[in-house]
Amino acid sequence: MDSNAALRSHLTDLLTARQAHCTFADAVAHMPTERRGERPDALPYSAWELVEHIRRAQRDILDYCRTPDYEAGDWPHDYWPEAPVPSPLTAWDTSVAQVHEDQEALCDLIADETTDLYDTVPSSDEHTYLREVMLVADHTAYHVGQIVTVRRELGLWPPSGDAK
Repeated sequence: MDSNAALRSHLTDLLTARQAHCTFADAVAHMPTERRGERPDALPYSAWELVEHIRRAQRDILDYCRTPDYEAGDWPHDYWPEAPVPSPLTAWDTSVAQVHEDQEALCDLIADETTDLYDTVPSSDEHTYLREVMLVADHTAYHVGQIVTVRRELGLWPPSGDAK
């Protein structure tokens, strides 16, 4: 495998595979509906708030990578939900599905050999595709760890009795 193909493979794994930590899918698996908006006493956020923040931030960076006339949202309003509880309750499933879809779109962007990972994204003259993908992976991993912490504080980790 050439170094460019290896880099693309490593980046895809960084976004999707269980390596040094659990995946987004692991972190949100089997989360009880009635507990998704619950904030543990020791923490300022619920699992819902973290999931929705991951979705919004990842979508923002995906748009940044694809849209020449990209404009950033209003921080923090456009990047965090207003309430700790998903409303309607189906918002959780919608948000989780969108995280997966946008993650797949990022993987498709990485896998596309016509994308020069060292080239700048259309809306920037300094930020590369490589930087943006690593930013998404880092940001998501950070907040996945927080979801696990929320679940531990709520007595909901591990989700199926096996350590992850």
